Amino acid sequence: MTRPLRRRAQPEQRRAQILTAARDVFAERGYRGASLAAVAERVGLTQQGVLHYYPSKDALLIEVLRRRDAMDKATDANEPAGLHDVERLVAFNATQPGIVQSFTVLSAESVTENHPAKPFFVERYRDVRARIADAIREELGDELPAGLDAEGAASLLIAVMDGLQVQWLLSPDEVDMAALAGKFVALLRGRSR
Repeated sequence: MTRPLRRRAQPEQRRAQILTAARDVFAERGYRGASLAAVAERVGLTQQGVLHYYPSKDALLIEVLRRRDAMDKATDANEPAGLHDVERLVAFNATQPGIVQSFTVLSAESVTENHPAKPFFVERYRDVRARIADAIREELGDELPAGLDAEGAASLLIAVMDGLQVQWLLSPDEVDMAALAGKFVALLRGRSR
């Protein structure tokens, strides 16, 4: 009797499976609590099998973070051209609970000593603040409510978005991220919504 040949995953498909598994393990356990063995188990590989595709846990972490940004850019959700795009970004994030959870866990954990994701998040937040500040300045000018400047307003908007993500992860039926982010943008614009 001839056994059917078992089809092996193509390298790109296997990499995607590993990244998804790593994202989920990082979301559940954080970077420091995660192991390559746990990632390998989720995709039916050995730890050495994972290391064939990603040479270290740090390399896997950075690729998970890059993939998250690439997904945002593919939907144009991470490239806000104006404040109206903030609501679209938050609505997109609401469809991606696993991504939001891993990003939230990893960004919070990155403030700890010698965390390998710290440089990624420092640069990412710097970039996002600059893009949002430019969008605010273009749409609202330099005179904002309460004496805010565009950079301060951008930092506050990011803090609101990140805080809404945490609240939504904890109570998704009670927190409407997109609506609340829209209300904060309306507040910046100086009008009620």
